[in-house]
Amino acid sequence: MAEYVQRPLKSGVETSSKGDHSKHIAALGFELLNGVTKVHLNHLLVTGVGSYAAHKAMGGFYDAVGDLADDLIEQYQGVTEKLLTFPTSVNLPTMKTAEDCIKYLRGLYDLADMVHEACSHSEIQNTIDEIKSLINSTKYKLLFLK
Repeated sequence: MAEYVQRPLKSGVETSSKGDHSKHIAALGFELLNGVTKVHLNHLLVTGVGSYAAHKAMGGFYDAVGDLADDLIEQYQGVTEKLLTFPTSVNLPTMKTAEDCIKYLRGLYDLADMVHEACSHSEIQNTIDEIKSLINSTKYKLLFLK
C-alpha cells in the first residue's frame, strides 16, 4: 500500500534554538501545498456511503491549507531573512477513499508535529498549531460525519 506522506521519525530532529530548521519548514510547506492537490483530487473521486460528508470535509481542508502553508513559509522566511529551498520532485499518489485521506492526514499531522517540536519561533509554532487544528477537524469530519 502506498503511503501518502512518509511518517517522520521524531528521533534525530534538531531541537536546539540555534539549529537551522529551514529543511523541516520547507518540507512541511511543500507537503502542505501538495496536499491541496492531493486532497482536492480525492475530494473529486470519493464515492460510497458518507461520500458527501467526506467530499465537503476534504473541500474545507484544501480551501484552507494553502493559505496556512503560505503563512508558514512567509513567516519563516521573514524571521530568518532567508528564502527556503524546496524539493524538486513531487509524489502525488491518488487517494480514492476517505480512509486514504485519513491516512494521509495522520502522516501530515506527524510531519507538522515534528516541525513544531524542532522550531524555536513561537509565532511559527502558532501557525503550525493552526495547521494541526485543521488536520484534526478534517479527520473528525471524515471519521464521524457520514
